[in-house]
Amino acid sequence: MIIDQSQFDQHNIAKLVKGTVVPRPIAWISSISKGGIRNLAPFSFFTVASLDPVQFCISISPGIDSNKSGEKDTLANIRVTGEFVINMVSEDQANQMHDSSKNYEHGVDEFNHAGIKSKESEIVQPPCVANAPVNMECELKRVIPMGRNHLVLGELVCYHIRDAVYMEGDKVDPHKLKPVGRMAGDYTFVRNFFSLPNPDL
Repeated sequence: MIIDQSQFDQHNIAKLVKGTVVPRPIAWISSISKGGIRNLAPFSFFTVASLDPVQFCISISPGIDSNKSGEKDTLANIRVTGEFVINMVSEDQANQMHDSSKNYEHGVDEFNHAGIKSKESEIVQPPCVANAPVNMECELKRVIPMGRNHLVLGELVCYHIRDAVYMEGDKVDPHKLKPVGRMAGDYTFVRNFFSLPNPDL
């Protein structure tokens, strides 16, 4: 099957793309409102945008839990404070991460609602997820409108890694990181690793 742009409205092209670009890493973003209300939500349209300087990009859609401005609380908070934390999701936190993704009313503190422990960040105001294997404190660089979505570019200002996950030579042990990835409508464990060329392929 070939679907060109003129036929996109005959198919759910967004659903096909989400099922194709997999597995996607999950940015479990903690932010804080101007009034001090904490927010925690996962986003899987996320990747490293640059290494010099280190910047990340996250695409945030309006969603059905948007505030009166039409923006999710995460985006609204980032705009106001210019700060956020990307927490990486490990296997033992997958259910809590999913719980924090539900459509709560505006102003709900997902840390409390999902029973997630927090810890203070070193530089930014939003807290870190306490038991996450990696926390990356970020400062906002740009918000770029993209249709109904917004692309958030944030620069890394402080990096936290659990001692058990850190390896000499500034490497991350993937077996102890135990990352969870996003498939189309499901999730996946990232457990098997191999080098190329691989005679088993």
